[in-house]
Amino acid sequence: MSKRIGWIGLGRMGEAMVKRLTKAGHAVEVWNRTRSKAEPLAEYGAVVVNSKQDLAGCDTVFTMVSTTNDLKEVLFGEGGLVAGAQRPRVVIDSSSISQEGSAEIRTRLEALGIAYLCAPVSGNAKVAKAGKLLVVASGPKAIYTEAEPYLAAVSRKAMWVGEGELARVWKIAHNTMFGVIIQNLCEITVLAEKAGIPRHVFLESINDSVLGSMYTRYKTPVLTKLTFEQVTFTPKLLLKDMDLGLSAGRAHGVAMPAAAATRESIARMVGRGYDDIDFAALLIETAKDAGLELKPEDVEVSDGLGG
Repeated sequence: MSKRIGWIGLGRMGEAMVKRLTKAGHAVEVWNRTRSKAEPLAEYGAVVVNSKQDLAGCDTVFTMVSTTNDLKEVLFGEGGLVAGAQRPRVVIDSSSISQEGSAEIRTRLEALGIAYLCAPVSGNAKVAKAGKLLVVASGPKAIYTEAEPYLAAVSRKAMWVGEGELARVWKIAHNTMFGVIIQNLCEITVLAEKAGIPRHVFLESINDSVLGSMYTRYKTPVLTKLTFEQVTFTPKLLLKDMDLGLSAGRAHGVAMPAAAATRESIARMVGRGYDDIDFAALLIETAKDAGLELKPEDVEVSDGLGG
């Protein structure tokens, strides 16, 4: 396709998604606050630009940042994407942000004549590299249809769930479940190991049961080998998402006791200094609470992604 595509935000997810776009033959121009993180993408055909406003001439610009305030800054702040005279026609955001913050951003972009599509994803960087992300989008249906080839390039499936910020609600619900599942998976894994079942055997059995999922499978190598330094998602980011989930529950009058308990467990991890480490290190804390000292199991187990 001849249209120019821009991309802002090259963390673990953004980098993997840009590579999928270039692999599909799309020309992508990229900007990242830390330029050194963007430069390796030149090897994959991406063009590294010097400023956000260098992307203003693109037809469509994707954003993938950490928080609502980060997104506001890259769009509307000094030197922001839409702060100059030239502006893109479409902004597609794949960040995990609040419904309220997204609605505010939509209002500001549409006032400038810019179409806005929310397109959060299910999966981490490893899933993105394998081409197995799910993209769930909301906003104008015509814009979604137009953007579908790009969304298809970075995912195994893309879905439109409706107008406005409905994809934000979906993502918040998704990541709340994400937290609850890892909490329970750690609890039952510690239970099984303390009772005498080898950790890798128990996890394999869960993966092959009716309860197994892509999620439980791709976390199995990490939980087996305790390689939590291979970060996919940090406890601080998960805590942010649990807070978003509970806030949405309050806003819509939905009781969420499992999410509330999980939120406190994740908050304890953050309070104990777990920082640049994978959130699955929750397994260590759960084992400590049970008086169990875990050791890595040097066993090759599948992540279900071909890795």
